[in-house]
Amino acid sequence: MRPLTPPRDLTIPQPGSTTARDVLSRAIGRLLRELRPLLRAHAASAPGDVAAVEASFASLSEVAPLVSVLRRPHVGGLLRALRATPPGDGGALLVELLATLTGDLAHLRAIAPVPLRERPPRVLSPVTGRDGYHVIEGDTLLALADNNPLAMHEAHPDKEGNAVDLGGRPIEEWLSSLRGALALVATHLPDLRAEIYVQQVVPVGFFADRHLSASYREAIGTLYLSLHPSPMTMVEAVIHEFQHNKLNALFESDDVLENAHEPLYASPVRPDPRPLHGVLLAVHAFLPVARLYERMIAAGATGLDARYREILRINREGSEVLLANARPTPVGQGVLDEMARWHAHFAPAAA
Repeated sequence: MRPLTPPRDLTIPQPGSTTARDVLSRAIGRLLRELRPLLRAHAASAPGDVAAVEASFASLSEVAPLVSVLRRPHVGGLLRALRATPPGDGGALLVELLATLTGDLAHLRAIAPVPLRERPPRVLSPVTGRDGYHVIEGDTLLALADNNPLAMHEAHPDKEGNAVDLGGRPIEEWLSSLRGALALVATHLPDLRAEIYVQQVVPVGFFADRHLSASYREAIGTLYLSLHPSPMTMVEAVIHEFQHNKLNALFESDDVLENAHEPLYASPVRPDPRPLHGVLLAVHAFLPVARLYERMIAAGATGLDARYREILRINREGSEVLLANARPTPVGQGVLDEMARWHAHFAPAAA
């Protein structure tokens, strides 16, 4: 595989950019290369089923259906979680992955149905059935079912996992809010909207006084969002978590920072000290949010100045910590160079 070129616009895309999707393609390529070795590594949990699934791959006339299925977070997330699980400990995860993967491929008529001996308690897939899934826009779904095995693992000190929860609000309210957020991105940051490859949004409650959101490195293509009455809060959250998805896809190919996880530094957006990995995620997420506010204010929107100044402060503080202390890889240097350019762009407004 050719070396990854340091990205020039993974933070805020230039017109016509394909950077985010190129990075995503490499992440899916890794899954494709790892699929058979991971199945074999965990085969002791279901040896007959793994053999049957591997045999079914031989009938694939082309790789495109397999790539399409691995791209989806309800399959790719299971495979990445299996990657992080020691052989012998992932039996239930393996069984669910085999059933979900072969069910999707059979539904797409890429392979014949595979008679598996082991069946999971559930198989969740928007490919084989749309019950529990509602179209937000295009291929992006509101998912009222989620098979991410890590969804209840929570790193934020103010949250307790990400269980599916509409917060007592009607589905149409969720759909309207999310469509409105995407419309704001399309109007003011059309190149960013063009690269948003989110496949599902999982609702995690309604809160009028705060907003909660999350993304997982394993579940690339999924956003976990709470509902909030403010359209600006919602559009910030969509951009913020999609930015995390972009970096999570990059982390599949490169570490980005050599000193990502220690020591700890003050974070501009979290109450707890964070490694530079967390500071990188924060600044990378808030720079396009700042660009959105800048564009909206320039277009005549009112009432945004105070929040814009707050976002500029967050970016300034985070960028100063990151740019002064990070030891990037060659690929990471491309990310930091872009962030430094945007730091300089916003410096006059942040002063």
